[in-house]
Amino acid sequence: MRIEIDGARVQEVLDVHRALAGPLDFGPYYGWNLSALWDRLSTDVERPVDIVWKDAAVSRRVLGSVVFEGVRDVLLRAEAQDREFGWKNRITVTIVE
Repeated sequence: MRIEIDGARVQEVLDVHRALAGPLDFGPYYGWNLSALWDRLSTDVERPVDIVWKDAAVSRRVLGSVVFEGVRDVLLRAEAQDREFGWKNRITVTIVE
């Protein structure tokens, strides 16, 4: 599955969560925060998943560096975990500034 986050449309951090939660079927009890995002990505998501964050520089400007980097870091951490586990089907993340 390929998921694109359109950074030009991100107005708040919930927009990023929505872009991921719908396609990845996070369900009705998703917590809409970084801990919940990590929990879902690290254990519940069927792989492979390619996440592409387009116009990420726009998102960084709108969200602020701290919030943007928090979300980005969770995505990259999930990618790194899958790689470390040696999984063939895994999460990949591409950030396009």
